[in-house]
Amino acid sequence: MKCPFCHHHDHKVIDSREAPEGNAIRRRRECLNCEKRFTTFETIELSLQVHKRDGRYEDFQQQKLINGLDSACRHTTVSHDQVIAIASEMTTELLQAQVREVSTTQLGEMAMKHLQALDPIAYIRFACVYRRFKNVDELVEAIQSIQPKDDANRTSVKKEETDAAQKK
Repeated sequence: MKCPFCHHHDHKVIDSREAPEGNAIRRRRECLNCEKRFTTFETIELSLQVHKRDGRYEDFQQQKLINGLDSACRHTTVSHDQVIAIASEMTTELLQAQVREVSTTQLGEMAMKHLQALDPIAYIRFACVYRRFKNVDELVEAIQSIQPKDDANRTSVKKEETDAAQKK
C-alpha cells in the first residue's frame, strides 16, 4: 500500500477499530516518509456465489441485499441502520456456515425471518416482491401467517360473543 500523499511504501498503523457497520476494520496509518496520516478500511472478501432463479450465478454483494431491504423498509419503522445491521448479520451467518453457494431462495427466507421480527409491513412488502404473489389470496395468506396467535384467539372470542349476542 502506498501513501496517498507521497506514494511511499512504508507506513505504520497508529490505531485500529471496528467500522460502524461491523464488517470492516478501520486503520489509521502514518507515512514514515512524509509523516502525514490517512485512514484505510479492510473488509472481508466473501467469495460466495448466489444461484439466481434463472440458473445464473453471481457474486454475493451485500449492497444489493441492503438495497432490497431498504426498498421494503421505506416508510416503515425500520431505520437504515437496522437494515445495515440485518445485512451484516446475514453476511456473518453465511460466513459462519462456510458455504460457497447460496440460492436466492435461501437469502430471501433469511431476510424475511429478520424483517418479520422487526416490522410486519416491511416483511409483507419484501414478501410481495420475493414470493411474487400471483393473486390477492396469496397476499392474504401471508398476512394471516404473521398475525400473532393472541389476535387469532381474540377474533374467535369476539366471534363467539357476537354469535351469543345474536342468539339472545
